[in-house]
Amino acid sequence: MLIYDGIYSWEGFGGRLKLSSGSCRLRLYDLSQAPSGGMAYLRPFIAIVSDVPESRMSVRSCAGHVVTSVARYFQIDPQRMLYIEYYPESIYGERGERRIPEKYDVVDFNWTVGGAIQPRWRTLQPPLLEVIRKMVDAAGK
Repeated sequence: MLIYDGIYSWEGFGGRLKLSSGSCRLRLYDLSQAPSGGMAYLRPFIAIVSDVPESRMSVRSCAGHVVTSVARYFQIDPQRMLYIEYYPESIYGERGERRIPEKYDVVDFNWTVGGAIQPRWRTLQPPLLEVIRKMVDAAGK
């Protein structure tokens, strides 16, 4: 079940300087709230983030800040959340002849008292990729 879909802003560090602060599109799902036929999920929370043009920082460059902020704000145990970065298809070139396909990356972290550190990116693979694609399509890319 989709529990949040909107522009999410995170604060960086450095006090008034707000270093590494920015915003992204966040779609947050809680699968434990959807009918599951008695199935239990190890990671019922799925956070899908993507860049927005108005942000100074990208979700990739601030992955630890973003996931830490989301976990705290929504009071989610980070060990029960799957964090995914979504990059939509990009078409460029004089006549639109070049194409970068859409991409979904799962990001794993080491968690400390202070938050998420040491992000590790891996490409989301089927069959979970198809499930996530359907979720993103239903929410509107």
